[in-house]
Amino acid sequence: MSITAERRTALIGEYKTAPTDTGSPEVQVSILTERINNLTEHLKIHAKDFHSRRGLLMMVGRRRRLLDYVKRKSQTRYETLIGRLSLRR
Repeated sequence: MSITAERRTALIGEYKTAPTDTGSPEVQVSILTERINNLTEHLKIHAKDFHSRRGLLMMVGRRRRLLDYVKRKSQTRYETLIGRLSLRR
C-alpha cells in the first residue's frame, strides 16, 4: 500500500518546481495520488478492510485541501497539476 523509495524519488523529480524542491504542494499531491491509487487497488481485493478505507478517505481529504491551496495561489498551476495527474474537477 505504501510506495517505494525509488518511486517517491521519481515522483519528486517529475513534479518538483525547483532543483532542491521536495515538499511543494505539487510534489505532495503527486505522492498522495500515487498512494491513493495503490490503496484503491488494495480495497478492490479486500473490500471489508475498513481501517484502510478510513486512511484512504483521510488521504483524499488531505489531497483536496492541498489542491484547494494551489488553486487559491495560482489557477494555472492548479490546472496544470490536475491535467498531469488526470484528476477530475
